[in-house]
Amino acid sequence: MNKIKQLTHMINRKNPFAFITTLLLVAVMMACGNPAPVPEKESRVNTDSSGRTIWSAQKATAWYAGQPWFVGANFLPSTAINQLEMWQKPTFDTATIDKEFGWAASLGMNIMRVFLHNLVWQNDEPGFYDRINTLLQIADKHHIKILFTIFDSCWDPFPKAGEQHAPVPYVHNSGWVQSPGENILKDPTQYPVLEKYVKAVVGHFANDPRIVMWDVWNEPDNPNDPAYIKMELANKPEVVLPLLKKTFEWARSVNPTQPLTSGIWAGNWAADSTLKPMEKLQLEESDVLSFHCYDDSARLNEKINQLLRYGKPLFCTEYMARPNKSTFQTCLPVGKKYKVAMINWGFVNGKSQTIYPWDSWRKSYHSEPPLWFHDIFRKDGTPYKAEEAAFIKQETGKSLK
Repeated sequence: MNKIKQLTHMINRKNPFAFITTLLLVAVMMACGNPAPVPEKESRVNTDSSGRTIWSAQKATAWYAGQPWFVGANFLPSTAINQLEMWQKPTFDTATIDKEFGWAASLGMNIMRVFLHNLVWQNDEPGFYDRINTLLQIADKHHIKILFTIFDSCWDPFPKAGEQHAPVPYVHNSGWVQSPGENILKDPTQYPVLEKYVKAVVGHFANDPRIVMWDVWNEPDNPNDPAYIKMELANKPEVVLPLLKKTFEWARSVNPTQPLTSGIWAGNWAADSTLKPMEKLQLEESDVLSFHCYDDSARLNEKINQLLRYGKPLFCTEYMARPNKSTFQTCLPVGKKYKVAMINWGFVNGKSQTIYPWDSWRKSYHSEPPLWFHDIFRKDGTPYKAEEAAFIKQETGKSLK
């Protein structure tokens, strides 16, 4: 370095043009002596446990001001019974995803909530990333943003990778599986694998504008009554609570540009004092608040007003159960009034069989129910109710285009 300084000083005195050339040469020499920059994809993953902070109400509101009013559905292709069948390589059905995303776009829908699964990542990490990217490409083609859900405490607590069983006839969500399963939940020695999974997946897509938000855990304390309650951990909320907090921390540690959330779904939200520990944690840790409401429009309006006190944007990530008077015609206008994102459960009547109600786990059905519980389309793309499809188009503005 001393020789470089001496050379620069001599050239500077005799020839200023040569001086400039020398400075460029020195810059190149110094760059060559430094480590190569980290590739963009790898630089997204920050293993620093501190990560970014929880968004303030001001930051969350400023972010949401640049977003449209989101309307969409929880999405599972009609050819998949659960998240595993959706994402595993042999059954990843791009043709169906593309077709059904096209039906969503025809209604003016601009968001889909999609569930991931830790076992797919564990068994085929590179392939999982490729398939996620493929889905994002298809969604982007249809001008749809994706809200990914990382963990889920609903339905079968014992997921198994590989070929999935056929649907149980006439039973609502007869094959949906939890992530992580009970065997992992009750074994803290396996939590480091979950940590690696969360950091790897969120980190890999931390700057992807096609992803609007990460839902870190769906209904974390759901007891799955009556379907699987006898198989569930007796102290499930106590086990999941600290793990949910860690999941938020793991996701934040890789500095995602997208907000994080976990939706509250049951209980009394009227005041902070009436919240259960799980709900309190979900609300405190979420950048943007989310919730579920399968009740009528009056109850939806009440729940929205209870959550407005936090001053953050609201996403209703599950609603629409026709027998409960939770319908598009009654609920979408309420969401639109407050600019609350509205994401209904169910899209195409397929292997999930969510046209049947929750009570199909204890009551026998032998044919299509007189009133569909969830879902919008039949498998051929025909709307279950033409007037519903027309109303959704009206609310999203699609009918005016």
